Amino acid sequence: MTELPALSGKVALITGASRGIGYGVAEALVARGDRVVITGRNEDALKEAVEQLGADRAVYVAGKAHDEAHQTVAVVRAMESFGRVDYLVNNAGTNPVFGPIADLDLGVARKVFETNVISALGFAQKTWHAWQKDNGGAIVNIASVAGIAPSPFIAAYGVSKAALINLTQQLAHEFAPRVRVNAIAPAVVKTKFAQALYEGREEEAAASYPLARLGVPSDIGGAAAFLTSDQSDWVTGQTLVVDGGIFLNAGVG
Repeated sequence: MTELPALSGKVALITGASRGIGYGVAEALVARGDRVVITGRNEDALKEAVEQLGADRAVYVAGKAHDEAHQTVAVVRAMESFGRVDYLVNNAGTNPVFGPIADLDLGVARKVFETNVISALGFAQKTWHAWQKDNGGAIVNIASVAGIAPSPFIAAYGVSKAALINLTQQLAHEFAPRVRVNAIAPAVVKTKFAQALYEGREEEAAASYPLARLGVPSDIGGAAAFLTSDQSDWVTGQTLVVDGGIFLNAGVG
């Protein structure tokens, strides 16, 4: 990146941000002058992401989102590197299974909830106690349209995202007025994570969207930038659907 803006003085911790939606969020926040701490499992991918974002604007912490020790290290690294954690974006997620919920392995279901819900709560708790309780800030949870309506064959993922949406409301109520907590519910975004939903049939997949395309990470980055800005100072406990208009087709045969 070149010609970066002056530093805003704000710092964001973004989970699952070496690529895809998380990286799109990091890119959007760095573009306005924030500094970021990004997490993910792949250290090489994180190093590359930091190089692209700017080593003076970004640091990384490798680890698994559901690991409490990793959560602690990430928050400590943010405080040691930048002295604050104004924003938390819980983007880390998993969807390791595709099939009917009637045959879902319960061990897999637990893994999905550990990563998609419990990790978000853990990061929120640690960020709250480290900085936000006394200084304020904002949290954005990356949910999914699968958490709003039934999603055949990815039911465990959808149920976990519905739980994340409710967690968003619970945190928004408890953390007010110091911290605003909101969620974003994307439809299909062109990332490696969602590749199975459109690979080899992108034009067909996009045809059902009123805006005639699938999402890209910057679409979600822009929404996260809004929800962590002064322009959203009176918004909390909400889920912003960013779906290219796909829900407009509900009920249409």
